[in-house]
Amino acid sequence: MRVKNSPVTHQRRKKILKQAKGYFGSKHLLFKTAKEQVQHSLQYAYIDRRLIKRDFRKLWIKRINAACRINEISYSRCIDGLKKNNINVNRKMLSEMAIHDAEGFKKLVDLVKKA
Repeated sequence: MRVKNSPVTHQRRKKILKQAKGYFGSKHLLFKTAKEQVQHSLQYAYIDRRLIKRDFRKLWIKRINAACRINEISYSRCIDGLKKNNINVNRKMLSEMAIHDAEGFKKLVDLVKKA
């Protein structure tokens, strides 16, 4: 007696093709190419989840640097001064302060300059 697994195979293929919905050309029609593309897509998604963190950190640093330059201090001196004064504010919050609360950011920079 042989084992027949066509329902399982069909479900597996259907799942891959469903994930490949919207892909260009044969990548959403043919199982083999769809499977390949879905694997690549999942890999790109995994990598980009890490890259997005890097990109945002770069953006925050650029914004903080620009705000620091307006207040006549360099980015590195500002961060160093914050650490020496035990002011624990992450770069995301500093960036938001620089954009939305310029006065508050200026006060932080003044504290740093005194130290």
